[in-house]
Amino acid sequence: MKKVAVGATVICAAAVCAATALVVRQRMKRSGNWVKAMEILKEMEEKSGTPLRKLRQVADAMTVEMHAGLASEGGSQLKMLISYVDNLPTGDEHGLFYALDLGGTNFRVLRVRLGGREQRVVKQEFEEVSIPPELMTGTSAQLFDYIAEALAKFVATEGDGLHPAPHRQRELGFTFSFPVKQTSIASGTLIRWTKGFKIDDAVAQDVVAELTRAMERKGLDMRVAALVNDTVGTLAGGRYDDPDVIAAVILGTGTNAAYVERAHAIPKWHGPLPNSGEMVINMEWGNFCSSHLPSTEYDMALDAESLNPGEQIYEKMISGMYLGEIVRRVLYRMAREAAFFGDVIPEKLERQFALRTPDMSAMHHDASPDLKVVASKLKDALGISNTSLKMRKMIVELCDIVATRGARIAAAGIFGIIKKLGRDTVKEGEKQKTVIALDGGLYEHYTRFRECLEKTIKELLGKEAAETIVIEHSNDGSGIGAALLAASHSQYLEATYES
Repeated sequence: MKKVAVGATVICAAAVCAATALVVRQRMKRSGNWVKAMEILKEMEEKSGTPLRKLRQVADAMTVEMHAGLASEGGSQLKMLISYVDNLPTGDEHGLFYALDLGGTNFRVLRVRLGGREQRVVKQEFEEVSIPPELMTGTSAQLFDYIAEALAKFVATEGDGLHPAPHRQRELGFTFSFPVKQTSIASGTLIRWTKGFKIDDAVAQDVVAELTRAMERKGLDMRVAALVNDTVGTLAGGRYDDPDVIAAVILGTGTNAAYVERAHAIPKWHGPLPNSGEMVINMEWGNFCSSHLPSTEYDMALDAESLNPGEQIYEKMISGMYLGEIVRRVLYRMAREAAFFGDVIPEKLERQFALRTPDMSAMHHDASPDLKVVASKLKDALGISNTSLKMRKMIVELCDIVATRGARIAAAGIFGIIKKLGRDTVKEGEKQKTVIALDGGLYEHYTRFRECLEKTIKELLGKEAAETIVIEHSNDGSGIGAALLAASHSQYLEATYES
């Protein structure tokens, strides 16, 4: 009996030892996995570093590319497109003007009554219309007929005080946010479609002529006075509110910048110099690329797997389309190499763009003690549950690394524009104010991104120069801006200002 008892004791002891060893091994494994995950995070932090020295190099590279793009067509990664906008709104504009804002699966039609310097925008109305999916891949006539019909219906709702002056044709500003080769203030040929559109017979056609023919078919007597993209529209809207606005930047799903250049500083401009002596340049700065940008393996993989590899490198590091995806790629590596979320990689985590930038922003801004917003977003977006507080804190840190890098190199780009215009230093005895208009969902809604960007611009400028630079939010510039540009390029301009 004693032998049996001793045997049982030995077996129990062995089992306890085995269980203890298993627990120890699991703890060691978990500890090893945590160390690996931390290594991945720290490596990302180091490679995403943006010391002022590096940011100044990025800004200088931006300025060099700006000069090259102004010198000749195809001379730079930056297209530096001549917008043909040489008269920005002054605040003196009077009358009724329309705008059409086409940039995605919806379009907006707007009606604005301008009352000059005293009354400014007297009244504004708009309507948003969805584009049926079949029209996004149909014919040019089908798409523009649909738009013209919606515009005609909107015109038919003109109320009291919202009619054009007698014997005057209605005038429209057309915001068309697709790649266009502009040939005048009111003409431009479509280079290619983006954002899910594929209408082959519209490519290489003048989009203003296409819209005009459609309006004629619908019996709508309206003239397109200005063709602009959303960034130029934002600049116009900003200038209307503040005469010191010299540039506009969009930071949303995508990104772009436009600014006011001295006409004589554009070597590739061969026409007569405009009376204003100025020309708005659409930089198309999303395509900027430099060896000084703090690129990582995640950026390179994202670019290689994108629809446009080798293009829009800057945009892929700073815009709302991509920030959340960069975070997802780092988390996926942690899951793969450090079993960060357990032995099985969550299926949703493997899907490209499963983590959107609004989700990343919500996690980054989570101020709850247990980071419950982080837990909720991980579960909903990536199918990850049962995370520890320690893990959630690491994920917030990762969001901070990616957002900070994006905001700081975006600030470097803005600083590059300021340098190009010679406004990065304060000239003795000269009172100078420079205003940059910013718009876009990323800038407007991602608070920490916005705060970091504005703080970085001040760091780059230094205290004295920073006091002369103002960042202003220009809300809905692409809509009202197009109507304002229709006003500032009206065929009735002199009569308008005399009335």
